[in-house]
Amino acid sequence: MEESRPHRGLRGALERNFGYAWAAGLVMAAATVMFSVVAELPIRDPDSLIPGYIRFPAIVLGAVALDVVPRVVARARGRLSDYGSTFAAVLRERWTRAHCLYALGGVGAWYLTYATFRNLKSFVPFVNSHNWDTELRHLDRFLWFGHDPAVVLHHLFGTGWAAQFFSGVYFVWIGLVPISIAIALVWTRRTTAGSWYVTAVAFDWMLGAAVYLMVPSTGPIYTAAQRGQFADLPHTYNTDLADSLWDDRVTVLGDVFGSGTLQTIAAFPSLHVGIMVTICLIVQYVGLARWIRVVSWVFLGLTVLATIYLGWHYFVDVLAGAAVGSVTVWAAALATGNHVGLRPRLAQESDELVDA
Repeated sequence: MEESRPHRGLRGALERNFGYAWAAGLVMAAATVMFSVVAELPIRDPDSLIPGYIRFPAIVLGAVALDVVPRVVARARGRLSDYGSTFAAVLRERWTRAHCLYALGGVGAWYLTYATFRNLKSFVPFVNSHNWDTELRHLDRFLWFGHDPAVVLHHLFGTGWAAQFFSGVYFVWIGLVPISIAIALVWTRRTTAGSWYVTAVAFDWMLGAAVYLMVPSTGPIYTAAQRGQFADLPHTYNTDLADSLWDDRVTVLGDVFGSGTLQTIAAFPSLHVGIMVTICLIVQYVGLARWIRVVSWVFLGLTVLATIYLGWHYFVDVLAGAAVGSVTVWAAALATGNHVGLRPRLAQESDELVDA
């Protein structure tokens, strides 16, 4: 059977060092600048409280500490005089020059795609004024035999504990992506696997932003025809988040330069679902432990239910998100050398290529 192996030369360097993720980020940066100039829109840091260029490196540094410190403690065995030399030895062993460059390259590519994605998402109502919520709702009702999916789930699960539970699922997802990026860049020593995942997420942002611009929508919770369906849900973290995002949107639409923030409402496709599909497929292809694969697929199912139950997305948003997540895993496999022909497969890795 033919095996997937990393390529050498320039192509191999691009595959192993996030070259195509950087390319996606540069395309998105060019689009961001173009829309900013043509539509006279400001480009902003997407994280006003703790800037992303501080937050993401902090996550990575924290992950490095978690990677190194337990090993130091285990090897030093309580001998205080050995901690300094043991720390230096573990750091040299775990963090070679090649791996440091690998992690820094991944963080940079990730942040570029993330920051430009957030700005492009904010530009949507200024670039394309058409709203597709009515059409998306009609598609949902057609697929669900005349019913609204959120109402069906409210009847199925009730509007008590389920609202709290699904709000928690939604909250966990928010932290999952940056943490998973840190894991891919810090703890894994299979750089082919890490570059595949980070590149796939970069492609998720790029394709998601493109579809947002083509098919603007706000989601059931923000539309007049469906907003009342969520009135009986108890107050949760999700309630505060939904109100905050709507306030930001109103402020930005009222004074885009004076608002000092970004609007982040866009429903089609659901990138919550898209990125979870990406995670699930990557852990399958990489062959992680069975419990990780099972937990990933279960959390994907809960994410689907949460986004519909809470009103963030239409059912068709979920279908589109799943398609985005699947396509980007395949495209990233081709872009990072993790394929045999057109079939995704984790590439074999050699020390010579990793440490070059």
